[in-house]
Amino acid sequence: MTTPGFWTQAAQDPARTVLVTADGERWSAGRLHTAANRLVHGLRAAGLERGDALAVVLPNGAEFLTAHLAAQQAGFYLVPVNHHLVGPEIAWIVSDSGAKVLVTHDRFAGPVRRAADEAGLPASRRYTVGTAEGFRPYPELLDGRPGSAPAGRTLGQVMNYTSGTTGRPRGIRRPLPGRPPEEVHLGGFLGIFGIRPFDDNVHLVCSPLYHTAVLQFAAASLHIGHRLVLMDRWTPEEMLRLIDTEKCTHTHMVPTQFHRLLALPPDVRARYDVSSMRHAVHGAAPCPDHVKRAMIDWWGTCVEEYYAASEGGGAFATAEDWLKKPGTVGRAWPISELAVLDDDGRPLPPGRLGTVYMKMNTGGFAYHRDEDKTRRNRVGDFFTVGDLGHLDEDGFLFLRDRKIDMIISGGVNIYPAEIESALLAHPAVADAAVFGVPHDDWGEEVRAVVEPAPGHAPGPALAAALLAHCAERLAGYKRPRSVGFVTEMPRDPNGKLYKRRLRDPYWEGRTRSV
Repeated sequence: MTTPGFWTQAAQDPARTVLVTADGERWSAGRLHTAANRLVHGLRAAGLERGDALAVVLPNGAEFLTAHLAAQQAGFYLVPVNHHLVGPEIAWIVSDSGAKVLVTHDRFAGPVRRAADEAGLPASRRYTVGTAEGFRPYPELLDGRPGSAPAGRTLGQVMNYTSGTTGRPRGIRRPLPGRPPEEVHLGGFLGIFGIRPFDDNVHLVCSPLYHTAVLQFAAASLHIGHRLVLMDRWTPEEMLRLIDTEKCTHTHMVPTQFHRLLALPPDVRARYDVSSMRHAVHGAAPCPDHVKRAMIDWWGTCVEEYYAASEGGGAFATAEDWLKKPGTVGRAWPISELAVLDDDGRPLPPGRLGTVYMKMNTGGFAYHRDEDKTRRNRVGDFFTVGDLGHLDEDGFLFLRDRKIDMIISGGVNIYPAEIESALLAHPAVADAAVFGVPHDDWGEEVRAVVEPAPGHAPGPALAAALLAHCAERLAGYKRPRSVGFVTEMPRDPNGKLYKRRLRDPYWEGRTRSV
């Protein structure tokens, strides 16, 4: 039996609490439903029509979810923008997406104003939650608008932009389905992970909603009757507190969060009850084996892993799968296919390393305004984001690294993820990145950059200790030749490392082999 989506549920039980904001405010289904309806009317009055784009630069809050629900039922493209980007980066996305209206928060008004100016978006189509010069107040979109369902309801789409690790970010655009919004509510997506409708489930949103997976998990949870609990600024102890007090049952996480939770003092960890957790699904970055085992020891078999891309497709591994096959990111989803191909696009046998390709059986996509990239990353109906890995005889996928991050030193392939995992096992390391830097004889040599853990000072003594640590765990050709230090690693809040920001300065004026 199909679970009715949010709109039906809200009509049937408008008093049910469906949202707890970061400041503890509780929203009923009826209130959120009415806000989404009013926003559709307001956006249409502002000039948006079916197929138009609405850009949002918002923190995790009711306004973000209201915008998502409005776009979903009015046939708009919702363009979530990373609020950590600077003005020119935001301007590129606003301009490239063709956004006709931009909604932000006064926390981000400075860079967003510069971005809107650069993109040529009129001040009359800029709105802010709170007060900021150059923006109209967000309530103007809602005030005086009816709370009734808008006419001509039709399903919209989210158009996420890729992270832009190489070149400009590109929007992932899917055709509008042309169906009523009730027909697609993402519930089947959570079924991949064993997460069921209703069942007293409470979803904790502990990463920014502008991230593809975070918004998809949250939206799917809302549509199958789960309450959402939002975090705005993530801290490890606050997450534990919310799991305990709100009895959260599932969440989407990244390995960096695991690492920082495990760094809490034992007495702090013991202070909170996490037994309500049924699914702590993690992805977006490699998870070192020792970190994964420590989390399973603490939280139990709710710790599950997936591999996917904003473009679609993916794999999933339960804790039991991973314990049987350590290091796997799982087998293909029922709605997806996986393949490992060589450089000529030919399938490789089990155990052979190659480029990982995926395919979604639910529909395709195109990179917005970039036909070349759309074609270049495909073999038939399969696409790749450049990861390297292999499949075993049972169809389980094991990732090695990203192709662009692979180091070739003296003709030998070196995979940074393995070295980063070794470094993260040292108690003085809060975060680590490994990459290749130029070497006149070898082509590249291995360099490590480390964010020291609290209480550990960067310097020659720590560098020597880390090199000695690696010497005990890694073959000579894999060991870093030098160690540098940063105060904070350049990661986005979803855990994705912007390694190019560390690596590119070494390669100015030179060409990498990968």
